[in-house]
Amino acid sequence: MLNIEPGLFLAVAAAAIAWFVIGTGLLQNLIYLVQLGLAATALVERPPTSQAGVMWRRLSESAPPIALLAPAYNESLTISQSVRSLLSLHYPNFEVVVINDGSSDDTLAVLIETFDLEPIERHYDLEIAHAAIRGLYGAVHQPRLIVIDKVNGGKADALNAGINVSRAPIFCSMDADSLLEPDALLRAVRPFVEDPVRTVAVGGTVRIANGCVIADGRVVEVRAPRNLLALLQTVEYLRAFLMARLAWSRINTLTIISGAFGLFRRARVIEVGGYTHATVGEDMELVVKLHRLMRDNGLPYRIAFVPEPVCWTEAPESLSVLGRQRSRWHRGALETFERHWPMLFIPRYGRVGAIGFGYILLVDVLGPIVEALGYLLIPLFWMSGLLSVEYLLAFVAMSFTFGVVISVGSLALEESELRRFPRARDLVLLTLVAVLENFGYRQLNTLWRLRGVLQYLRRSQSWGTMTRKGFGSASVTRGT
Repeated sequence: MLNIEPGLFLAVAAAAIAWFVIGTGLLQNLIYLVQLGLAATALVERPPTSQAGVMWRRLSESAPPIALLAPAYNESLTISQSVRSLLSLHYPNFEVVVINDGSSDDTLAVLIETFDLEPIERHYDLEIAHAAIRGLYGAVHQPRLIVIDKVNGGKADALNAGINVSRAPIFCSMDADSLLEPDALLRAVRPFVEDPVRTVAVGGTVRIANGCVIADGRVVEVRAPRNLLALLQTVEYLRAFLMARLAWSRINTLTIISGAFGLFRRARVIEVGGYTHATVGEDMELVVKLHRLMRDNGLPYRIAFVPEPVCWTEAPESLSVLGRQRSRWHRGALETFERHWPMLFIPRYGRVGAIGFGYILLVDVLGPIVEALGYLLIPLFWMSGLLSVEYLLAFVAMSFTFGVVISVGSLALEESELRRFPRARDLVLLTLVAVLENFGYRQLNTLWRLRGVLQYLRRSQSWGTMTRKGFGSASVTRGT
């Protein structure tokens, strides 16, 4: 039997833990670098079309009808402006389906009064389960608008009701308090037009509206937020959408389309049973179900991300609200992984099983736990003399240098190809924030994600209250 000195054993164990933490972090950051390269390649191969008129001439005649589904819960303060904005979108054939999901305020009354709504009859099949519909409303002078009043059942339930009542072959899911750019639908529908047989879902970009100038439900001037938390989220959103989702879309491994803005082929969504109840990650869950359906049946398909269409949303400006949102998002990712983990590394699921689910395992399942261990143990081991300074420097370099490079790289990508921020001082400010976020904010996010792990283990299904200021006034929603 080997006789190992306790001090040597502790040093070997500390080195093993340190290498596991550093190796996991390096692997994550290498994946981010690959994503940055894939996203840059995708943008160079297909540069964005800046002129809306060109898009209209190219796509308007062949663009399929779209139903915009906007679930609303206690949105009385902003619902009128939001619906007016949706009705004025530039798209040849669409309808707006607002689903009042049992609001306890006067959301329905505001809609009825603002748009002169009256009860209507409309045939629909109960192809997907949802809570009871109490009534349908329409307006003579707004034939594009349908309002569904139903018993409260949550966002997934409301979207399922909207899918049943809508008639267009493509539907767009969004939040009622978000703002779509006028040409967002036309730009987002492009994959459905160019590749109608294979395309089953398309995601667009979600951007932070805090700080922007908004008039009549439109973002008329893009500015960087003045609130620090909103600034940090602006950099995060650029990295998440312009880098990660564009990269995974290029190799058809996209496993999430934001619930704030996504287009789906209605028939395929009905085939998978619509949005899943009893999960807070219904957007990710739906995309994974679509992958599984198409792969299980051996059907060619495409789930794409297009960076040009933009949906503007309001970001939380308080730590408590942002923390609840991030814990919930993480809980949703873990719930989806639990339901579909048999896809992991199974050849039948191709890149989705190997890369898409491998990424979820590394970043969402292991990521926050390993990162927290690193922040806690490696400095502790170094201070107690169990690890040399080289380990500490390797951990610091892995944690901060890669983070800064990736964040600044995402910002450079946005400026070189999309150029949404017209003011130079906003770009300078966002560059500074891209560096700053690695020192404190990133670690805070790790704590919120760990709380999401605990909530997942406790089987919590709470959405938590999301307090928003609204684009002009205060409101409380179950929000994004």
